[in-house]
Amino acid sequence: MAERGLAVTLYEMRPIRPTEAHITEQLAELVCSNSFRSDNAENNAVGLLHEEMRRAGSIILRAADVHKVPAGGALAVDREGFAGEVERALEAHANITIQREEINELPGADAGSVLVASGPLTSANLGASILERSGEDSLAFFDAIAPVLYKDSIDFDIAWMQSRYDKEGPGGDAAAYINCPLDAAQYEALIEGLVNAEYTEFKEWEKDTPYFEGCLPVEVMAERGHETLRFGPLKPVGLTNPRSPEIKSYAIVQLRQDNTLGTLYNMVGFQTKMKHGDQKRILCAIPGLKNARFARLGGMHRNSFLNSPQILDSTLRLTAQPNIRFAGQITGVEGYVESAAIGLLAGRFIAEEQAGTETVLPPSTTAFGALLTHITGGHITGRHVEAGSFQPMNINFGLFPPLEGKVHKKARKPAMAKRALEELAIWLNA
Repeated sequence: MAERGLAVTLYEMRPIRPTEAHITEQLAELVCSNSFRSDNAENNAVGLLHEEMRRAGSIILRAADVHKVPAGGALAVDREGFAGEVERALEAHANITIQREEINELPGADAGSVLVASGPLTSANLGASILERSGEDSLAFFDAIAPVLYKDSIDFDIAWMQSRYDKEGPGGDAAAYINCPLDAAQYEALIEGLVNAEYTEFKEWEKDTPYFEGCLPVEVMAERGHETLRFGPLKPVGLTNPRSPEIKSYAIVQLRQDNTLGTLYNMVGFQTKMKHGDQKRILCAIPGLKNARFARLGGMHRNSFLNSPQILDSTLRLTAQPNIRFAGQITGVEGYVESAAIGLLAGRFIAEEQAGTETVLPPSTTAFGALLTHITGGHITGRHVEAGSFQPMNINFGLFPPLEGKVHKKARKPAMAKRALEELAIWLNA
């Protein structure tokens, strides 16, 4: 909106009103992972979304590219550098005014264009106002945070640096991850510890809240099956212990760089609701982590999102009050990149509306269009959504329309990506 000449006032309640998960007042603080996931635009849907956002002028991708850190094939960022880059750009923009105060209720119909991007940690008062104005109940799920360790506390007589299949990613360095090997007995002990640990207790009003399947606590994955972790985040494939290359590890715990300096690493797949004492005891039993020091232990927070297909129109307007739009994770997309992409779209829609020009939706064949279709009801017949049927979704090629004609399985993703970028170019120039 600001880039298209509109005067924008951005309201941020932190630090006046903190949340359960943020620890700074930075406008783009990353709460959970520091990874924007795969940056492969040809074979991965989120990598394609990265490229679409770059071409559409996304400040988020611009800041991510400046502050990327080694992460194999993923785009991971230095948390503080990234957040600082975004905040500086917003503060320096001539058309943006930043107001540090809490908004307790939705503005009225005479307030002009309003964009609500309050995220999954929307404050209670604003959340209640949104529910009242929309006439819907919010849906919610629990999201978990992984522990972050100091690199210099890891034992490199046991651990080693390597990316899976030695793949070099956008941050450079084919040895981007720290790997801690487990034999069968050590894996068994880890699973037993996870299953029998003490966990944070939920409040009464939280007990019926489900987990988000894309970010399950490590102990919940362990409970789902003895081999679940070994075929998930602890899979040993594509990694070779240089001290005993002839012996294949039974399982491997990976840690991913969390800041530019390379002093902090987060435990991949180890988001957790274990109490802090059990976290330290169980995680320090992993080979290489005996003397690990934690910059942050794992935790959980309750996330909320709207029944968007029922209450938003195709341009993200609240049908009950069309001067209000929603964007970001509260609309029912999952992930930093997806949330920012919906914000980018909402801003374009408002700018076009204010300019009096026709709003042209992104083609459903693009990653932008696939996400928009998902959250505005295109995944169902008609507009009716049964309670509980709409769930947060990461971008994936299953949301895209199928290709025409027969295409070999290995060629489908590249063909979908090629089609998306071709049609994106037409849309951006429309």
